[in-house]
Amino acid sequence: MDQQTLSILWIIGLFALLYFMLIRPQQVRQKKHLQMLKALKVDDRVVTAGGIYGTIVKLKEDTVILRVAENVKIEVLKQAISQIAAKSKGEEK
Repeated sequence: MDQQTLSILWIIGLFALLYFMLIRPQQVRQKKHLQMLKALKVDDRVVTAGGIYGTIVKLKEDTVILRVAENVKIEVLKQAISQIAAKSKGEEK
């Protein structure tokens, strides 16, 4: 092989490595996050990206109303919810 072909193969190999190590895993994480957001329902206990624990009281189109304490409710963007928290044994119905 000549020098030019090797250079092109090297560049293609670097792009493939970049895709499979950085871009593809991020797309998979984003898809899982969107599925989690679509599955949200009232009374789910969630954690926001800022670390606030709350229970969903109401779902809106782009936002969620969370109860974070007795008589304390906040409205956050759905995108700010990072995970659904596992219920403790005392909270299960």
